[in-house]
Amino acid sequence: MESIPGFSIESMNTLTSLLTAFVAASSLAQHPAMPAGMTHGQHLAQLKKEEDLKKRGAAAMGFDQDKTTHHFLLAADGGSIEVAANDPSDQESREQIRGHLKEIAAEFARGSFARPLATHNELPPGVRTMQQRQRAIVYQYEDMANGGRVRISTADRKTIAAIHEFLRYQIREHATGDPVK
Repeated sequence: MESIPGFSIESMNTLTSLLTAFVAASSLAQHPAMPAGMTHGQHLAQLKKEEDLKKRGAAAMGFDQDKTTHHFLLAADGGSIEVAANDPSDQESREQIRGHLKEIAAEFARGSFARPLATHNELPPGVRTMQQRQRAIVYQYEDMANGGRVRISTADRKTIAAIHEFLRYQIREHATGDPVK
């Protein structure tokens, strides 16, 4: 290693170690760990898909996807969509979430699933049946402490299966970690 005037070899080695650690930490912050069994190309494609989903979701939903957490829960009579602001003091996100979910409940009740289509760039599974049987489904909006919830319920077995299919798709696509029954 060539010396620089005013710097000892030891200080150069320390600087090199610090820069190496900084570069390593920076690359970790930029990319989540690659899942086992996945090629680098597949991982990059997955990251791109997730980033695109966030951008389309922010446009369709009207709030920052990184400032909020989605949950899609299955229930015996259907399930629910829950969204909360990550920061309890983030009143702006909380109000945006509530406005969006109120609109979603009304749109879904009319058979309109344009926003999930815009968010996912495809019509989620289960939607066609939910549209065909829209009169058999109740969409009920509820406030939650940091956001809101849309309860989706029905007594019809075929419609319950469609709602579950729709919610399972959301769990996979949004990678929420919610239990899939």
